[in-house]
Amino acid sequence: MKLHFQKRAWAGAVVLALVLVCALFAPWLAPHDPLEQDLMAASLPPAWSAGGEASHPFGTDTLGRDILSRLVHGARPAMIVAVVGATLAALIGTVLGLWAGFHGGAVDTVVSRLVDVWMSFPAVLLSIVLVAVIGTGLGSVVLAIAIIDWTRFCRVVRAETQVQASLDYVTSARTIGQSRSATLWREVLPNVAPLLLTLFTLEMGIAVVIEAILSFVGLSVSSDMPTWGGLVQEGRLYVNQTPWLLGLPIAAIAATVLACNALGDGLRASLDPLLER
Repeated sequence: MKLHFQKRAWAGAVVLALVLVCALFAPWLAPHDPLEQDLMAASLPPAWSAGGEASHPFGTDTLGRDILSRLVHGARPAMIVAVVGATLAALIGTVLGLWAGFHGGAVDTVVSRLVDVWMSFPAVLLSIVLVAVIGTGLGSVVLAIAIIDWTRFCRVVRAETQVQASLDYVTSARTIGQSRSATLWREVLPNVAPLLLTLFTLEMGIAVVIEAILSFVGLSVSSDMPTWGGLVQEGRLYVNQTPWLLGLPIAAIAATVLACNALGDGLRASLDPLLER
């Protein structure tokens, strides 16, 4: 079982690393300017299809823009939202979850009720409302994800912290005179960390999907910047004539989300001592 999860982790890490490389070095990796139009080369199929050209490996859209270049540049907003949004959500949710699960009492009651109320709203709908109110842009999307998805971390971390707080090592730490705060951060947090890694990578995948949805409806970055959701929105209009315009960005989104999930599962299996045994 351990070997199986390690293989999944490596596969996910490789795919995610490729996406991150594309996001970081998009101007140098993209073979063409993603905004450059060439109506004489419009709607070219991928290079492996009849009528395709090697200069446009993934074909072109209806305005002659290179699809590969637009996919590579679209990785940048997706990864910015995934990494920064997931980090902010993890920080907020982890701190509140640890305090609620470890201290219990009134703190736990207030945090739990807040999580219940917040999670009663549909996440995608709430993100659309927040971005519409705050304004479009990557910063707004990141903030919306952090505001919405901290509850996911908080609920899971709270439950795991309660389990850890009942174990003997916490009692031993308190017996030798360690303060509650020191016990929480030095003893409990390291044992919750493997679960946090899984949640973080899963949240990255969720953030990619949310960014794609928001860009699909025009609430992410400006319309002239390529995004995977924007490519899906454009491709659906011409799915019968140029199906690759729709299929390729969907494949990029699916591959990234699956890579995040595989990496999270593999890290969880490798780092959790119970699963390791």
